[in-house]
Amino acid sequence: MGDRGDPSRCSCQYFRLRGKQWSEATPQAHRAALRDQVCSGDLPPGILAFDPDGTPVGWCAVAPRSAYPRVVASPNWRGATADAWIITCFVVPVPHRRQGVAGELILGALDLARSHGATVVEGCAVDVPAAGRVPSADLYRGPLSVFLSAGFKEITRTSPKWVLVRRIL
Repeated sequence: MGDRGDPSRCSCQYFRLRGKQWSEATPQAHRAALRDQVCSGDLPPGILAFDPDGTPVGWCAVAPRSAYPRVVASPNWRGATADAWIITCFVVPVPHRRQGVAGELILGALDLARSHGATVVEGCAVDVPAAGRVPSADLYRGPLSVFLSAGFKEITRTSPKWVLVRRIL
């Protein structure tokens, strides 16, 4: 999803692994795991957004909370619903940012979760105004404004910038 930074090397395994499982695995192993999840997993690991020409312009990871051991253990997710589906990250390449892609990705994530029986979807959003200047790499969890526009409600704040949000389906 990118030529530099996290979008060029992330393979959506950070929240799926903890400790040494994460730190000792190679980027190639993370890529292979994602490929496995996409091609032979029981559930898709997320959704893609495409432009009219069919080029991918965004990614959103969403899965049941139980698929994310790092979420289960994280203090940023205290108060999360045990059987919720969780949106863990977004990737939108620089040329496609500020065009509503993240909002469309959230709607697609809600549809995916709903189609697999989810009744609750949660995220740990970034409150950009409360956080002050935020590097774009720190927005991977998604801006609070995008979640609120999609009908999510604030549940709790684990810090001034991290906000647990929930949408009942």
